[in-house]
Amino acid sequence: MNSYTEENYLKSIYHLSVPTDESVSTNSIAASVNTKAASVTDMLKKLADKKLINYTKYQGVSLTEEGKAIAINIVRKHRLWEFFLVEKLHFKWDEVHELAEELEHITSVELIDRLDKFLGNPKYDPHGDPIPDSTGCIKKDELIPISTLQPGQSAIIMGVREHAPVFLQYLEKMNLTIGKQIKPIEVIAFDHSVLLSVNNNTVSISRDVAKNILVTI
Repeated sequence: MNSYTEENYLKSIYHLSVPTDESVSTNSIAASVNTKAASVTDMLKKLADKKLINYTKYQGVSLTEEGKAIAINIVRKHRLWEFFLVEKLHFKWDEVHELAEELEHITSVELIDRLDKFLGNPKYDPHGDPIPDSTGCIKKDELIPISTLQPGQSAIIMGVREHAPVFLQYLEKMNLTIGKQIKPIEVIAFDHSVLLSVNNNTVSISRDVAKNILVTI
């Protein structure tokens, strides 16, 4: 059985490697788990001894097949618990991450499978991130940021790149939540802010916000 700390490292390495599918640096891992590089090195050696990662000093880190399977399972549990907390216990989407961080370490396979079934086998968590199925398969949709849309092009909000509570609270205040249909009206040339039509209202968002909201056309 792996410790909570080991599982958190595997999950962090997985998240860091997903965008490029390349090895990740020790410094990146240290920043992700919020600890010193020396402590990270000690943990990486331990994970390498367990054959959960491929690790050579100064050459980056990658997950083995076993390590990747463990990481994806943790991600699955985390996102299922987030869905449960929002949909069944009515937490707000900016409140559930830390709770799910604790719940993701529950080891009972039967409990998680029953939770998945009870929730109707959801495909996405409350932030629009795909939930792996029991075999580790992840549905991948081609989501694009609002910043790439043309004026008049309708789209539906499906996810976010930024998960910070303050950002999610801002989106909720602006009524820019998962499932909302939006349509860019105008991109302001001066600062590239975007005027959006949302539920027959017009809202203005910055370029950075537009880059962090993912939609499907």
